[in-house]
Amino acid sequence: MSIDLKGRHFLSMLDLSCEEILAVLDTAKELKSACGTAQAPDRSGFHSAAGSGRLAGKTLAMIFQKPSLRTRVSFETGMTQLGGHAIYLAPTDISLGKRETTEDIAIVLSGYVDIIMARVFGHDIVVDLAKHATVPVINGLSDYEHPCQIMADFQTIIERKGRLDGIKACYIGDGNNVAHSLMLGAARVGMHMTVVCPKGYEPKEEVTKTAGDIGGTTGSKILVTDDMAALGGADVLYTDVWASMGQEDEAEARRKIFRKYCIDGEAMKLADKDAVVLHCLPAHYGDEIDYATSRLPNSAIFDQAENRLHAQKAIMVHLAG
Repeated sequence: MSIDLKGRHFLSMLDLSCEEILAVLDTAKELKSACGTAQAPDRSGFHSAAGSGRLAGKTLAMIFQKPSLRTRVSFETGMTQLGGHAIYLAPTDISLGKRETTEDIAIVLSGYVDIIMARVFGHDIVVDLAKHATVPVINGLSDYEHPCQIMADFQTIIERKGRLDGIKACYIGDGNNVAHSLMLGAARVGMHMTVVCPKGYEPKEEVTKTAGDIGGTTGSKILVTDDMAALGGADVLYTDVWASMGQEDEAEARRKIFRKYCIDGEAMKLADKDAVVLHCLPAHYGDEIDYATSRLPNSAIFDQAENRLHAQKAIMVHLAG
């Protein structure tokens, strides 16, 4: 079934219904196929043989408060592959809310470009950009959610497991922005999500409640626990850095608190023997994941990184194509 997301913002996994998530993922599959690495989809409404030209003449403004490898390269490459153009705006180019108000920046950029992507600290910034922009705004990362990452994660899980519905996934580590988007996205698509973290580092209560409420209608079971035994029988094991950007001063203290909350050989013994290993990168080997586990055949961390390109192209095509 074809869907229409044109002109919409993508700030949170809650911005898309289950049907819309799956349709965007179908488009991502098709666009990856155009690069010679997958099969074409059947549900998205986009059926051309190649991605080139779908955003011809379109311009993406990329606002960065935080540096990034994957976000910048995947969005910029994606726009190029789709026939469009991307402009990188560094923290020194735009001092959001300092040199100029976020409202004014949103209005000005809307007169120049067709899409705005922002990788920021405070989630309120992307919300404010979307409030005042007249073009689609994409959350490239905020301290509350990382929805583009989760779309790539879902694409990777489908490639490895064939589906999302009914999959048992376990996220191990800090209850951060990635955990939030995983919980909300999993609830939307009927995937079971367990977050395993030390006490005091759980996801925000409102996210857990919202995900649980949605899961009650989709069959998704959402659980937060400090017990690593919850990894038992997991189809997917996922982790992220223990200290996110901006938390560097907490890194050493967190290393002691989180030392058992990692993906290693012992964690793999608890999970299903075919469990897929995911990490949104960058990885701190020896902390949240050990190097040997990251290189197992079960590991899909680099497929996951590549899929940022294809999932984000699909998002842009649906929002601005």
